[in-house]
Amino acid sequence: MIRKSIILSALIAVSFLSSCKDDNTVEEPIETEEITFTKEGEATLLKPNGDTIKQIDIEIADNTYERETGLMYRESMEDDQGMLFIYDDEAPRAFYMKNTYIPLDIIYFTSDRTAVSFQKNAQPQDETSLPSGEPAQFVLELNAGLADDWNIEVGDKIDFERVD
Repeated sequence: MIRKSIILSALIAVSFLSSCKDDNTVEEPIETEEITFTKEGEATLLKPNGDTIKQIDIEIADNTYERETGLMYRESMEDDQGMLFIYDDEAPRAFYMKNTYIPLDIIYFTSDRTAVSFQKNAQPQDETSLPSGEPAQFVLELNAGLADDWNIEVGDKIDFERVD
């Protein structure tokens, strides 16, 4: 029994020593693949009278993993692209910008697809909560400044469809 505990102690010590980092070694950066935009649908932003504001290509985040990850780790996004988050129900929502490298405009839409609030110019890497203020079922992320450039307002609508 004593012999087993001595052997176990020796194995633990060897394991510990071999896993310790030598302060003189230089860590190589881990190479990661760039995350690129994948068109999964098209969205049209509309005025209440039906006039088209803008049509964009969208990625769709409609499961827990995709909604939690969103646009994190992206280096850029084109102005005619966005990410649409789709939830199963209408509820108060809040986003933050942890691990998000590009500034964004976040537009919250109700279950009938009407814009109810905005978080404009959300800053990269900021973990401050960005709440919807009103219940929302759909959330659209665009490059910062586009909501103003395109004159998107509370009451405007979004229509979207998936593409194969």
